[in-house]
This record gives sequence, structure tokens and C-alpha cells, in this order.
Amino acid sequence: MTDTTASSTTTSNTTTSSTTAAGAAPATGRGGEFAALEALPVASEGGVGFVLRVLAADDPDAPVVLILPAMAMKAKFYLPLMRALHAAGVSVVSTDLRAQGESTPGLHDQPTFGYRELVEVDLARIVAAVHARFPGQRPYLLGHSLGGQLSLLYAAATADPHGRPDAGPGVAGVCVIGTGSVYWRAFAPRRWLSSFYQSQTIGVVARVRGHWPGGMVIGGAMAGRVMTDWARHARSGRYRPHGSRLDYDRLLATLDLPVLVISLDADRLGPKPNVDYLCGRIPRAALARWHVTAASGVAHRDHFAWMKDVGVIGPAVAAWVRERRVPTA
Repeated sequence: MTDTTASSTTTSNTTTSSTTAAGAAPATGRGGEFAALEALPVASEGGVGFVLRVLAADDPDAPVVLILPAMAMKAKFYLPLMRALHAAGVSVVSTDLRAQGESTPGLHDQPTFGYRELVEVDLARIVAAVHARFPGQRPYLLGHSLGGQLSLLYAAATADPHGRPDAGPGVAGVCVIGTGSVYWRAFAPRRWLSSFYQSQTIGVVARVRGHWPGGMVIGGAMAGRVMTDWARHARSGRYRPHGSRLDYDRLLATLDLPVLVISLDADRLGPKPNVDYLCGRIPRAALARWHVTAASGVAHRDHFAWMKDVGVIGPAVAAWVRERRVPTA
């Protein structure tokens, strides 16, 4: 599977006002440091709101990276990555996905939602806010796990000249880490039965209960339709979000933006065969691959622990964003 929760971590118009941490009390811990960052509120449909956290580079022409979290993960988990990218000369923005972290309302205080709302409604407004904060810059999307899938879907929808005119502003490229297709046959054959059983059980529970309460594979609570969309992809290998009119499989096949795909050799949730399968879905992309092994200088190489090695991963991503330099061992 591609998503779980780290065991150690627990209006339709963009709002243009922003706040900073000037005069704030000294921050303590990751949560306090994260809350002290520049905050940019963004409104989506149905009263849904987001807070974009910003670390701007001194150079106004520096590239901009927007970080999208994994399933059931809070944006503050990625603060070390934000700092590593910023130290490498990149402006960085992060935000929670709908019903996660600082986004409002909470999961049980809004109707259910799925991939369509995350990509076609929320991301369109979030990326527009990044465009407004950094005029003249098309951001790069940096997605972890589910965040990587959403990044690719959004990039494909907005890069296609024949797509919807209101799909949202475009991006300069995409980097994903720990992101692979959850299609059951993309796993190694010995895991076919377990991956099919787990994904479809999660889908059934999410459909019956209206949400996924957390547990098997997916540690945190998730919206029911996100999980049924996820389970449908796991069953068929195709992206068919509920309620969407977009043919994402065709859009992915025509995506021609730069894409950096990072896989980790100890990642059981996003193993290399699943990442390879996903790469096969974007044949026209300017694709760069980095399979992280011990020789890469990264000691922690599972689905979440790589955050302990952002001192290696952050500068490598920044070098690809700035110079298209592909990380190697």
C-alpha cells in the first residue's frame, strides 16, 4: 500500500491576506516552529479553509516548491524538509490536505469528499494562492505518497491544453517521494493477495461507515470517498475519481512536464515495483529517477523515516529543481 500514518507522528475565491510571526512568543518544538512561519489563509468551496505556511527565499527569482502531505499526515511533519529546501535557496510552501492538520472544518464536520475535491477544487485554489504570493513563479509540486499522486493528477489536468479551462493554474514540474500506484498487480506477486484484500476491505468499510476510522495499512482517519477512490484505483489500476469528468489516465499519458520520482529501497508502502508502474503511466514526462539506497548517503529509507535524512534529500531535490541535476549514489 502507499499510505499510512507514521507511528511516531501523530468561499471559492483565494483569500489574499497573510500574517507573519512578528511579535510571536518564542516557538518550542516542531509544532511551535511551524506555527511561527508566515501564514497565508486560503478559502475553498463550502467553507473549507487552508493555511499555507511559507518560507520565502531572499532571492525573489528563486524557484518555489509546494509540499503536499501523505494520507493522514500533518503539514508540520514536513518542517525539516521545508528548512532543508530553504537552506538550499528555494522558496517553500506547505499546506495540509482537506480535513487534515490546520485545514478546517474537521473530517466529521463536513460532507464526504474524494480525489475530485482534493485535486480539482482545493489544489486549484491553493496553487493560485502560491502564484499570487510569488508573482511570476510557477511552483513545483513536491508530494509524499498520496500527496505525490494528487500532484501528478493536478499537473496532468492543468498541463493539457484541451483540459478544462477552469482546471487551475499550471505548475513547473513535479517531484514525488514514496509514491507508487496502489494497483494490486503493481506489487510483487507474493503480495498480490494481501494488497487486494487490504485495499478492498478498506474501501468497503469506508463506503459503509462513511469514513475510514484508521487501522489496517491506513493509520489515520480519512474521508470515505477518498478511500473509495483509492480502493477503486487499487482494484483497477485506473484513476476514476467519483464525480470527475476528467480522463486522468489519458491526461497522465500526455503529461510532458519535468518529473523527479524518488523511491526508497526499504519502503514497503511504496515499493519500487509500484513506483515503476506509476512511471509507466507518464511516458511523455521528462522523467528523472532516484532510487535511494545505502549508497545514496541516506540512512533512513522507509516510507516516513527518510525525513531524518532531509540533509541529503532536501539539497538533492533543490538541485533538480534549480538545475535539473539528477541525484545519484
